[in-house]
Amino acid sequence: MNQRNLLEVDWSKIPAPTDDGAAAHLKGMTIPPIGLVATDDTSVTLSALPGRTVVFAYPRTGEPGKIALVDEWDMIPGARGCTPQTCAFRDLFADLKAAGAAQVFGLSTQSNAYQTEMASRLHLPFPVLSDEKLQLTRALDLPTMEVAGLTLIKRLALIVDDGRISHVFYPVFPPDRNAGEVLAWLKDNRI
Repeated sequence: MNQRNLLEVDWSKIPAPTDDGAAAHLKGMTIPPIGLVATDDTSVTLSALPGRTVVFAYPRTGEPGKIALVDEWDMIPGARGCTPQTCAFRDLFADLKAAGAAQVFGLSTQSNAYQTEMASRLHLPFPVLSDEKLQLTRALDLPTMEVAGLTLIKRLALIVDDGRISHVFYPVFPPDRNAGEVLAWLKDNRI
């Protein structure tokens, strides 16, 4: 399938993911001290960040005009929508910060080189973290899916307060509304 337009999606034609319970254990967990390479050429250790951090995770961003990872990518519940989700966080970045997010990060298992191209192309005001070696994914036992021999994180968002997960958004659907849901939660749960 050709990835012509990554932003215009008819969500009524995409299967929604169901809550499989794979994120139920995350609330209250302490983030382990694992450094992840970021698209701004830094190493980020989420457990060491003070204040409130928003981390949204997604399976894999596509590239316009490129072939999808697998045929019928759109029919895998929760697969489609990484670019719309990321762009929504980009568009609401200032509002998220104003509502108390000291930091905002994207997270996927894609390589830093791939993410850096995407962050530049989409003009992201926040870094995206690469968990290409699955260190954080495995340490937290994040929900994952296997596609084309790759382990991909299922779409979710975490609110992390001083290194501890205080809220989890999972499953996330439709993806382009996740940033708005996170923003509403931040406004209702100021610290």
